[in-house]
Amino acid sequence: MGQYLVRRLLQAIPLLILISVLMFILLHLLPGGPEAVLDNPQLDEAGRAALRASYGLNDPLPVQYFKWIGNALRGNFGFSFSTGQSVTDILAQRLPATLELFISAFVLALLLTLVLGIYSAVRQGQLTDYTITTLAYFGISMPIFLLGLFFQDIFGVALGWLPTSGTATLGYTFSPLNTFLDHLLHLIMPMLVLAISFTARWSRYLRASMIDVIKQDYIRTARAKGVSSARLFTKHALRNAIIPLITIVAIDFGAVAGGATITEGIFAWPGMGLLFINSLEKRDFPVLLAMLMLSGILVILFNLIADILYGVMDPRIRYS
Repeated sequence: MGQYLVRRLLQAIPLLILISVLMFILLHLLPGGPEAVLDNPQLDEAGRAALRASYGLNDPLPVQYFKWIGNALRGNFGFSFSTGQSVTDILAQRLPATLELFISAFVLALLLTLVLGIYSAVRQGQLTDYTITTLAYFGISMPIFLLGLFFQDIFGVALGWLPTSGTATLGYTFSPLNTFLDHLLHLIMPMLVLAISFTARWSRYLRASMIDVIKQDYIRTARAKGVSSARLFTKHALRNAIIPLITIVAIDFGAVAGGATITEGIFAWPGMGLLFINSLEKRDFPVLLAMLMLSGILVILFNLIADILYGVMDPRIRYS
């Protein structure tokens, strides 16, 4: 296992270098490029020249890249074009909100996926299976922005049960307990929208995998030996059926650095997704580059974690 981990980490180095080069070039090819920060009618030529020098825009593109990657390796992603704040500080401020949303939605989605995926596979061809399948396809085909707007209109406007945006109610003074409950109420809708999106896809993978596994000989043997249905499906079938799902979950969670862009935008959740939208609108290239690189690192990391989990779930898998 140790040699496998070292080999995978070494393989990730050229991949990350390639990602950084491509992201750097693509952002510079966007209309206006980083020099869009100079498009301020209040700046005179001397001011523009000073900004170009301070941001290193006078250097050739390869020199700009090597300066940027050298600083990034030391944890310095530069300063925001729009606020002048350290990019590292900006990400540190926004990441906790995204982690809160992602982790809560992932936990809920995993629980729903296990229940719906297993039950649908066990009841294959029955009315319950058709109902769950229909709901899953509805969740897959429904655009997440439209689902979010429906939730806001129904539960926030029509019924008035939940706040429609933000993380706290403004203008009120709460006790610590009430502050926590108010924040929890703001979290419910974006969490549900994100969890429904995940569950709709994940449950289909788990159902298909479970149906394939329960037809295997060792399942029939265990059933013939009198193993209870609950033990049969949870211990014997699920452990093997969940392996394909691990990859999908790992890839989805690897996107946490980019945030749930659409969901956060609809519900004004101050996380990485909303930060990405705002930075793209303002052409804040240092922030965009940092977020894209962090996303690439996390996707590679969680793919490695998924590979390790394969061996945990199935002892027959060996790493060499």
